[in-house]
Amino acid sequence: MPKSVKDLLAGLAFIAFGLAFGYAALGYELGTALRMGPGYFPLVLAGILVALGIGVIVEGMLAGEGGDIGTVPWRGAALILGALVFFGYAVQGLGLAPTLFVTVFLAALASQRTGIPTAALLALALTAFCIAIFVYGLGVTLPLVGPWLPV
Repeated sequence: MPKSVKDLLAGLAFIAFGLAFGYAALGYELGTALRMGPGYFPLVLAGILVALGIGVIVEGMLAGEGGDIGTVPWRGAALILGALVFFGYAVQGLGLAPTLFVTVFLAALASQRTGIPTAALLALALTAFCIAIFVYGLGVTLPLVGPWLPV
């Protein structure tokens, strides 16, 4: 019997995500360690995630503390999931800058300790940082402002 139900559930979630991403990575060419294909790195990360999940389960059985799972933070989960869905849907139409700002703003509001001014400041800073790295540093070809905005 596991001592910590939280650790057991977290470990199972890590394993499930690792197996799902590992299965998806098998659809790409793997290559070798010296000449990595597009599926090599995701498969390695999936293996690490599965190993981490096993470690969390073992640690929960050996040294975990029993207790209730607690309440599920539905607001936070909905805001983070909504932010991800929004980014995937709107990045082509709104462009990178406004989509990043709204995504980070929504994700920051998922925490009960983050207020609107802090979330806006964090969104502004992360948007500027991501634009500097991805657009100017790496040359990602997403437009800063998309066709949905009349600019």
